[in-house]
Amino acid sequence: MKNNVLKGSIYVALAASSYGMLATFVKMAYGEGFSTAEVTLSQFILGFAGLFMLTLFRKPESVPQTQLSTKKGIYKLIIAGTSMGMTSIFYYLAVQYIPVSVGIVLLMQAVWMSVILEMILHKKAPGLRKIIAVFIILGGTVLATNLFKQTISINWTGFGWGMLAALSYTATMYSSNNIELRFPPLKRSLYMILGGLIFIAIVFFSAINSDFSYEIFWRWGIVLSLFGTILPPLLFTRGMPLTGMGLGAIIASVEIPVSILMAHILLGEPVSFFQWVGVILILLAVVLMNLTKKRNA
Repeated sequence: MKNNVLKGSIYVALAASSYGMLATFVKMAYGEGFSTAEVTLSQFILGFAGLFMLTLFRKPESVPQTQLSTKKGIYKLIIAGTSMGMTSIFYYLAVQYIPVSVGIVLLMQAVWMSVILEMILHKKAPGLRKIIAVFIILGGTVLATNLFKQTISINWTGFGWGMLAALSYTATMYSSNNIELRFPPLKRSLYMILGGLIFIAIVFFSAINSDFSYEIFWRWGIVLSLFGTILPPLLFTRGMPLTGMGLGAIIASVEIPVSILMAHILLGEPVSFFQWVGVILILLAVVLMNLTKKRNA
C-alpha cells in the first residue's frame, strides 16, 4: 500500500512539474520571435495528435456497457475542453507582460476561485478551514507578486490576463473532476484537448492565414505538447487514484516552485525573499485545504 502511494506521489509530482516548466518554455519561444498564436496552436495540435496515437495503440480497457462513450458525452467534454484553450491563451498572454514567477502565482488563484465556484454551485458555505486558507492565499499572493512594494511598477495588462487565466483554469479543474467521469481517462483528455484546440483555432484563425511560422512545430511545439498536453494527463490519471484527491492536490502544488525555479535558472528572473515567503504561504494554504481529505484517503 505504501509503495503504491509513493509511486502515485511520484507520478503526480512529475505531472505537476511538467506543467510548471511550460511558461518558461513559452517565454523562450517568445524570445525567438514566435507569437502566442503559434505557441498555443502548435502545442494543442501536436498534443492532440500524440494523445490520439496513444488511444489507437493502447490496449482497450474493459469498460461496463453503461460507461461506453456517447455522442452527448463527447460533446460535453469537447465544450468543457474549451476552458483549457482559454487558460493557455490567457496564461501565455500574461507571461508576455509579467515574470513567470508572478504569472504562476496569479494562475494559482484558481484555488480560492474553486472554493467560491463550489459554494455557488452547491449552495453551501465553505468550512472555516477553507476560509482561512483563502485568506492565506490572498496574503501570500500580495507577497509573491511584490504588490507591497511601492517602487515596483505593476503591469496591469499582464495582471488582468493572469486573473482571466485563473478563472478559466477554475473551469478546467471543475470540468476535469465532474464532467463525464465514466469515460476512460485517456479519452476524456483527448476530447477536452480537442475542445481546447477548436477554441484556439477559432480565436487565431486570422493568424493561420497570415504570417504563421510553421517552424514553431519542430522548434518548440514538440516540447510544449509533451510537457503541456501529453505527459500531465497520463501521469495524473496514473497517480491520482493511488494518492487520493487530497494528497494528490497537495503534491500537485509543487508546480508553483518548479515554475519559479525554472524561470530563475533558464531566464534569470530575480526572485526575492518575500516572494518565496508568499509562495510558501500559498503552498501551506493548499495543504490546509486538503488536510482532511488526505487523512480520509
